[in-house]
Amino acid sequence: MGGTLFKKEWMIGDLHPHVFAYYFKQWSDYAMTFHTHDSIEIMYVISGVCVIGFEGTAEAEGCDMTLKKGDFVILNANTPHRLTVDERGPCRMLNVEFDFRERQAAFPSMRQLAVEDEFVAELITEPSSYLFLRDPSEVYQVLKGLVLELDRKGKNLNMKAELLFAQLILAIARLRSETGSEGASSIDRYVKQAIEYMHHNYDRDIQVKDIAAAVSLHPGYLHRVFRAQLGKTLTGYLTELRMEKAMMLLRETDIAIADICDYVGVGSRQYFHAMFKKYTDSTPIAYRNSLNTQIWDYRGQKNANESDDF
Repeated sequence: MGGTLFKKEWMIGDLHPHVFAYYFKQWSDYAMTFHTHDSIEIMYVISGVCVIGFEGTAEAEGCDMTLKKGDFVILNANTPHRLTVDERGPCRMLNVEFDFRERQAAFPSMRQLAVEDEFVAELITEPSSYLFLRDPSEVYQVLKGLVLELDRKGKNLNMKAELLFAQLILAIARLRSETGSEGASSIDRYVKQAIEYMHHNYDRDIQVKDIAAAVSLHPGYLHRVFRAQLGKTLTGYLTELRMEKAMMLLRETDIAIADICDYVGVGSRQYFHAMFKKYTDSTPIAYRNSLNTQIWDYRGQKNANESDDF
């Protein structure tokens, strides 16, 4: 996705938050079409699971991100997105839509916050039109307090609401920094989650976008970090996993060769045979036959030795 999370011109003037809408909402078995808002939006998952989809552009492919309890995403204005809640059950969310405008206020503007706090400065220059984060709990507590204060006083921010909004920006900026500073450990976690997902789902027709959605990362980013960590692509790893499983099934079971492809998530028998031949330099039937021959020879030799001993 192109664009940035916030507008760079916010660093020039003294702009303060203006809230358009804020609401709690529980969604069940729901799928909306792609749409945009003229305002920035925070979508925070309180309970359940949902999927936020981002529409592709000429510069980048679209992707889906799975959000669970404690996950939230910030979307820049006019970022095409949609919400989907499937059969996994209801998803309860807290949404806040806002932007920044010139007005009199007792608390620092975004520019002043950025001058005083390096993490806010980095947040403003985030080079993406959306940002996904996992919250330990601090962001939700501040966000909930802000919404409750707005309910009491209306959308016009009073002194307490101004303070809570500044606290919200600071909390998000710190969380973003801490998530990024985890460095290799954070990347390791995503790679391990991707591997675990593949080992649990290799028998299904899964693609890179499905793996990325399961770990809540952009497919392109997950592809890069996975390859950097393991020296192979996600598709390459999945193919190796499937072929090793196929070899095990041919070696250890009497499952019909024609059915093996269904056990390893390759729907086409011809494609499975081609993949297996490329991976093992043998066809599935030749591989199984060679194993049967080896077992027969081994057993025959063993029996001969036993008769010699006795």
